[in-house]
Amino acid sequence: MASTSVSRVVPASPQQVWNLIGGFDALPDWLPYIPESTALEGGRVRRLTNPDGDVIIERLVGFDEAERHYSYAILEAPFPVDGYVSTLRVHTVPGRDDVAEVQWSGRFNPKGATEQEVVDLFTGIYADGLDALHKTLAA
Repeated sequence: MASTSVSRVVPASPQQVWNLIGGFDALPDWLPYIPESTALEGGRVRRLTNPDGDVIIERLVGFDEAERHYSYAILEAPFPVDGYVSTLRVHTVPGRDDVAEVQWSGRFNPKGATEQEVVDLFTGIYADGLDALHKTLAA
């Protein structure tokens, strides 16, 4: 099983960040790569569409409001992986209440691609996503 993790410090308090990204259906609010999200099964499944029209279906597998994190599994996507589980987590930064650290991590099995190719793919997706989050919060 392969894994990757990317973290960024963003210009907002942990609660402000969580208020923006903590909703499982909130990706279009901060992630340009996902302009459309439809909540299914009472909000436990999201159907995402990217700008190319590709569909990604993900299931919420863990959620902790108090600790500010959630985990999800990909059910269907155009990515060369299976067994994908990812976590989006907001951390406090010691001694600071005006910034937060956001960590996006995932583990997965490569399928039809090398481990390095898949690690590079998701490292790029997470880094680009957290850069977009930073821009949204800085605006």
